[in-house]
Amino acid sequence: MKLQKRSVALVLGAVLAVSAGALFAQASGLTRTLVGKADVSVPGREAVVARVDVAPGAKAGRHTHPGDEISYVLEGEATLLIDGQPPRQVKAGESFVIPAGVVHDAHNTTNAPIKLVGVYVVEKGKPLASPAP
Repeated sequence: MKLQKRSVALVLGAVLAVSAGALFAQASGLTRTLVGKADVSVPGREAVVARVDVAPGAKAGRHTHPGDEISYVLEGEATLLIDGQPPRQVKAGESFVIPAGVVHDAHNTTNAPIKLVGVYVVEKGKPLASPAP
């Protein structure tokens, strides 16, 4: 019975996380599609793997993550804006790392979407992304 309750809780948590991501995405032109999630060797943390798309001409919106983001650009290019760093162009075949809690944004100023794989090593139970001023 405990296993069944835990499974239901995990499914509900996943649905809420995806729903929250979808709401965040609708406001900004950014969508995250959850690909996988698993515990890591650091207690209280988990790895979340997502496909991330930023629509042509869209901005991801300033936000943070409750852990590190490691991303690889599959297609397209965008301007990556990380607080405290100069703007950086990222394009297909490149990767970047954003430390936990650092405010960042991505602007797609092209006519094609940017597609990337994001790996987030984050605190369990916290939203994957939170808007920042």
